[in-house]
Amino acid sequence: MTTTLRYGVEDHVATIVLDRPESRNALNRAMCDDIVAIAAKARDDAEVRLVLVRAKGPVFCAGADLKERKGMSADEVRARRLAAFAAYGALEGLPMPVVAVVHGPAIGSGAEIAACCDFVVATPQASFATPEALWGTVGATQRLPRILGKQLAKDMMFTGRKLTAEEALAAGFVTRVVDPAALDGVLADIAKTILAAPQTAMRQAKNCIDQGVVLDPRGALAFELAAMEENIARDTWRAGIATFGGDKR
Repeated sequence: MTTTLRYGVEDHVATIVLDRPESRNALNRAMCDDIVAIAAKARDDAEVRLVLVRAKGPVFCAGADLKERKGMSADEVRARRLAAFAAYGALEGLPMPVVAVVHGPAIGSGAEIAACCDFVVATPQASFATPEALWGTVGATQRLPRILGKQLAKDMMFTGRKLTAEEALAAGFVTRVVDPAALDGVLADIAKTILAAPQTAMRQAKNCIDQGVVLDPRGALAFELAAMEENIARDTWRAGIATFGGDKR
């Protein structure tokens, strides 16, 4: 049982919902631990082929719960920060596609959670900010520069600049901006396509992309070639090609 998240699986789609609307879904220690636990549940469930990360209330996530840190010792703050890193890593390490659905402000930890997902679908009401340095702390310095480029990431970090959904789309952080009335239909179409694809190949593709961007070009190519060999050895690719009108022998 979790106290800060809601979780459910329907038709092979797992949905994780940040559920602290009274605190604007601020990330506290309990939510960090719940994310790790729920991510493990999704990872170990053979029925789950796609994960959606959503939030309850008008705010996706207002960042770290700074109220929680009042009165903490240095060791307690350190442990809390490491718990957040574990939560981000648990989401980022899921083997199946993970889509963030951002409908409101994603600040600090909220932007980090979105960045941990494979791509972000946002409504026009979404916004993204990483004001950690302005709050006197350190965080959100690694994923965002890799996605946005270091200059824009520094502009956000040093000045508190907020990206609108359209600005985040232009910068490559958000991949789709969808009107709220059309959101459910778009998510259903995304799910239909992902669920129809061979799941082993989908997971291999995700792993190759994730590993390839942190390796040098030669190492990345070797990683893909190894995945190709595994794919050929499994011989599951024939059914996938047949589905798309290829080799039907």
